[in-house]
Amino acid sequence: MTRLSTLLDEIDSGAVLLPEFQRGYVWNRDQVRGLMRSLYRGYPVGGLLMWETTSDDITVRGRVGGSGTRQLLLDGQQRVTSMYGVIRGTPPPFFEGDVNAFTGLHFNVATEAFEFYTPTKMTGDPTWVSVTELFRKGPFEYLTAFPDVEREVLNTYLERLNRIKEIENRNFNQEKITGAGKTVDEVVDIFNKVNSGGTKLSKGDLALAKLCAEWPEARKELRDDLERWRKAGFKFSLEWLLRNATAVARGRALFSSLSEVSADEFQSALNLSVNYIGTFLDATSGRLGLDHDRVLMGRYATPVVSRLLHTNGGGFSDSVHRDKVLYWYVHSALWGRFSLDPPTAYAAALPSG
Repeated sequence: MTRLSTLLDEIDSGAVLLPEFQRGYVWNRDQVRGLMRSLYRGYPVGGLLMWETTSDDITVRGRVGGSGTRQLLLDGQQRVTSMYGVIRGTPPPFFEGDVNAFTGLHFNVATEAFEFYTPTKMTGDPTWVSVTELFRKGPFEYLTAFPDVEREVLNTYLERLNRIKEIENRNFNQEKITGAGKTVDEVVDIFNKVNSGGTKLSKGDLALAKLCAEWPEARKELRDDLERWRKAGFKFSLEWLLRNATAVARGRALFSSLSEVSADEFQSALNLSVNYIGTFLDATSGRLGLDHDRVLMGRYATPVVSRLLHTNGGGFSDSVHRDKVLYWYVHSALWGRFSLDPPTAYAAALPSG
C-alpha cells in the first residue's frame, strides 16, 4: 500500500517516473470529475502497477532523481496524473496532454457537486470552493465566508471539506514488477495486457509501445514532428502520423502491419512520411488554399498520398500528376472514402501514358 501524498512527493523527487513507451494524458473533465467524486465518497478507484528497476537504459519521462532504484508507473497514469493535477494545481513532471482537463475543479459544500469553474455560476457564491486551494489552505479558512449560517450547517460543511482534504491520505494498493532480468519487451507485454481495461489503449498506442521497446525515442520523435506542424497551424494526432508511417513502411495503414516492422524500418518510414506529408501540405496550401487546420479536410486521405509519393520516388511526377492527386483527394474527402489496399483507390492520381 502507498499513501497518495507519499506518491506525489515521490513524483516530485524523481523516484516515480513514467516509461517513455507510455502514451500521454488522455482523460477529459468528466473522467476527472468522476474520479474525484469516487474518492470523496470512498469508492474503489483501482490500484497501481509499478516496475521497479535499477537499469539506467530505460528511457523515461519525469524529473529523474539520481541513480538507484526507479519506480516506473505502468498502470494508473491517468488517475495519478489527475490527482496530482487537482491537488498540486500543476501537471506532474512527466505530463504530456491538456492541463484544462483537471484545472479549475470546484466543490459545492451545500450540494456536494464537483464542477469545473464557470464565472456566471460561481462568482460571488461562497458555497463553491476551489478544490486545489482547499488542498493548499485547508478547510477552516472557508468557514469564515458563512457568518450567518447555523453551527450545525457549518459542521456539515466542515465535515465535507475535511473529507476532500483527507483524499491525499488515501492508501492505494500497489503491485510491483521486480527482477533484474526483466526486459523492456516483457514489461511492454505486461503493460499491454494490464491496459486492456480502463481507458482503452488504441491499436496505435499498443503498436507504438512495442516499437518503443526497441526505439525508446520513437514517441518523442513523433511528438516533435507533431509540434512543428502545430506551430505551422496544423493540429494532427499521434495516431494519424503513425498511420502515415505505417502506410509508407507496409503499404497499409493498419497498425497490425507494424508487428512486421523493425525499429530501424519504422524510423526510416517515419522520416520519409514526414517529408511526404510536407510535400502534400505544400500542394494543398498552394493549390487549394487549405493552409490551416480549421479548413483542412479529409486528413485520413493523407496516408494514401504518403504511400503514393513513396512509390513514385518521393514526389509528384509533374504539375499534372500533382493536380490529379489533389483532384482525388478532394473527392475522397467529400465522400469520406479512403483506401490503401485496392489499386483503384488512387488510380485516378497516377500519371497518364
